[in-house]
Amino acid sequence: MQPTYLPWSGYFNLIASVDTFVFLDDVQFEKQSWQSRNRILLSGNEHMLSVPVKKMPLQTPISDIELPEITTWRGKHWKSLEAAYQKTPGGKVLLDVLNPVYNESRHTHLFELNKDIIIRLARLLQLDTRFIQASDLKCSGERTAHVIRICEALGCDRYLSPQGARDYLESDGFERQTSINLVFQSFSPGEYVQLGNKAFASHLSVVDVLANMGVEFAANYVKETVCRS
Repeated sequence: MQPTYLPWSGYFNLIASVDTFVFLDDVQFEKQSWQSRNRILLSGNEHMLSVPVKKMPLQTPISDIELPEITTWRGKHWKSLEAAYQKTPGGKVLLDVLNPVYNESRHTHLFELNKDIIIRLARLLQLDTRFIQASDLKCSGERTAHVIRICEALGCDRYLSPQGARDYLESDGFERQTSINLVFQSFSPGEYVQLGNKAFASHLSVVDVLANMGVEFAANYVKETVCRS
């Protein structure tokens, strides 16, 4: 899965469902995608947090995308997170975990930032999954061939894919090219109480459920419909 910024709950459901999670950081960066932005709930309204990046050549892989020297965005994002969640039941625990990312760490690349956040949140959610970077495996190939070679490099016999990749995996003939078992993720986020919000806002960053409902609820929430068979 591509490393995204403050991912939604479904991302962590995928992490919870596997032994090894691969950050697909060796594919092309997409502007205006979840790779560099996500939504939280601020004062009852959906609020987008976007990370600025340096202008890079079109084919630049995610792993090489650099952050700008100006770091004012960090303070802005932190203030938004504080304003949104400091008064929620699980807000203090969440903010304590994220505080070093925004106020101590000085990541120079987008991938480093996203990876740090994802692993911190995964551990908070009590997920002990192993994390691997695709760029470290140096597998060739495009689309489905690339995925298969990553799976083979890791010696896996089963690949759990997000639903968004179903069309190209099936059209490329994943199952005709390998004996690896292909399974698709099944996760449907249920409603939960959002402080100060009357109409439920779905598919927000996982920080929203962590803050509003606490760690125990959020851990069970992302583990719902986990694929283990």
